[in-house]
Amino acid sequence: MRAVLVAVGLALASITGSFALACTLSAIEEWPVRLERNFLVVDGAVNGQRAGVMLDTGSTRTMMLRSAAQRLNLPLQRARNYRMFGVGGETAVEAVRIDFSVGKSVRTAWQILVAGEHDFGAGIDIVLGEDFLRAAEVEFDLAHGVVRLFQAKDCGNASLAYWASEGAGEVTIGRIDDSRPQILVPVRVNGQPIEALLDSGAPFSIMTRRNAELAGVTPDTAGVVVGKGRGLGSRSIDTWVGPFDSFAIGNENIRDTAILFGDLFRGATYVETGSRLPRPVEGLPQMLLGLDFLRSHRVLVAHSQSKLYFSYVSGPVFQSRGALRLR
Repeated sequence: MRAVLVAVGLALASITGSFALACTLSAIEEWPVRLERNFLVVDGAVNGQRAGVMLDTGSTRTMMLRSAAQRLNLPLQRARNYRMFGVGGETAVEAVRIDFSVGKSVRTAWQILVAGEHDFGAGIDIVLGEDFLRAAEVEFDLAHGVVRLFQAKDCGNASLAYWASEGAGEVTIGRIDDSRPQILVPVRVNGQPIEALLDSGAPFSIMTRRNAELAGVTPDTAGVVVGKGRGLGSRSIDTWVGPFDSFAIGNENIRDTAILFGDLFRGATYVETGSRLPRPVEGLPQMLLGLDFLRSHRVLVAHSQSKLYFSYVSGPVFQSRGALRLR
């Protein structure tokens, strides 16, 4: 990510209350964000034309939606050795070279993937993934309609939640992998540990049906509401909204709530050469911590520290359990 760093000279307090005097958090830039069909979108440009850029921490790779490539009449290339899976199964993958910009960041002749079986709606052309975002510390301040990018220097374990005078919740980000960057954080649902993917591209938080069942909730549980969902893949998936006694992340504990669950990756299988037996794709998340969590919290993803800082702001984190009783 090429950008101009502007030092803001913050002295950051650590969790213990002492000061990390050498720690600086330099502002790179601030992006005004808006919601398009419950997706988080900023303005960018592709080949000099305005483009809607969806911020998607849940995507390991930046991509262009196939509908946008067709609209811009771009020549597509075969993407060799790439297969892509998501909610709803597999999507075909191609590649394209573009000149791209978002804020102050510019990339020329950038080869990115082209995928997606569905149009996400007018105004969304590029899915900006974690491969791009992880170059900075990323703050989601959706209550003020902005996403901020920073660079931390010499901060060690000092808290980067500069807005929280009384401290913020924090958890460690797991599985840092250059080839498959993800923001995986530990949570607990009804006391059961789950590894959740922070996914700003998911309109709502959702866990797998298996993990919901491990937490004691099934499609047959009293009060469960049935629905349908879809994602990057071609297939729709069965979903349910169920009552859960508790959801916990770090030192925050939410009681008596309702959370979406479903057959998230039912179609995420592949067949190896020389075999006829489908194999499930490994390493898929157990839960997506989506835009509902980000809208109700102020969140900073400190990539340099492998930490996630968060403070509750307002509103329901998920859905109210009372809403289930009214249906």
